Amino acid sequence: MKALPILFLVGFVAFGQDDTVIKLDVSLVNVLCSVRNKNGGIVGNLEKKDFQIFEDGKEQPIKYFTRETDLPITIGLLVDTSKSQERLLDIEKRAAYEFFSKVLRKKDLAFLIQFGAEAELLQDETNSARLLQDGLNQLRLSVPSVGLHPGPVPTQQSLAGTILFDAVYLASNEKLKGEVGRKAMVLITDGVDTGSKTPIASAIEAAQKADAIIYSIDYEDPAAYGGGFGTITFGGGGGGERDLRRMSSETGGHMFKVDRKYTLDDVFRDLQDEMRSQYAIGYSPSNPKKDGTYRKIEIRTADKSLKIQARKGYYAIESGN
Repeated sequence: MKALPILFLVGFVAFGQDDTVIKLDVSLVNVLCSVRNKNGGIVGNLEKKDFQIFEDGKEQPIKYFTRETDLPITIGLLVDTSKSQERLLDIEKRAAYEFFSKVLRKKDLAFLIQFGAEAELLQDETNSARLLQDGLNQLRLSVPSVGLHPGPVPTQQSLAGTILFDAVYLASNEKLKGEVGRKAMVLITDGVDTGSKTPIASAIEAAQKADAIIYSIDYEDPAAYGGGFGTITFGGGGGGERDLRRMSSETGGHMFKVDRKYTLDDVFRDLQDEMRSQYAIGYSPSNPKKDGTYRKIEIRTADKSLKIQARKGYYAIESGN
């Protein structure tokens, strides 16, 4: 494994230059952020002096700052395989493989989950492009096994059609919570949840507690909702954009929307650029209590025209809880 040129702090753990794990006594809150200009372009040349960070309205001294371009990342790809996405699956398989082949580096890991009527892990954490391709080849429709022609939106409320929020919750708690370093979920879905037992707020909380960023890709086939037939069109769909935007915004991610001019390949290219153009800001909170409360985080830059993309807060819990 290639040695990191700097010391990277992750909660109570750091990776040293010889790749050994060093235990730290300092409780450090780490926040990853991306910065965009007024035209939506990534800004990657800022310095520590350009940032201020606040917790619950109180400014916090920045103890650690770096631009993250090559630190390890664990990526969970969650693909919607409900009936409404049936005609998009082949495109998703190909584009996702291209994304993995380009974004994953030697120290990175990825896993694959499909969700529809139920969630299923198709490939556990791996760095193998072959295993990820095998997992993507297993993507298949996941629809309710009872009822006549349930369609993308079941008519029976007890019939799970797309358990998006459940999938996010499970990926956060079962796959990402125990990982160290940078963590992200990439959702490919139209955003319509029709059967989760987990409310969206709980799914977001689970991602926040796992320190995971959610990147949402709003990919719709309006024909699945009566918006047309034959060739795939865009502009209609199931209306899940608001929920996707909320999950991404509150965890520090970004929502991408596929349309005729902005393809899934374009999205994955821009997502790759964003993941490699982040800033890491660390601070020791002035309120050191680990009481489980939610602390609001705000990051500001000297240039008010810039837009900061970072998680909105964190839960003050002991490491490992």
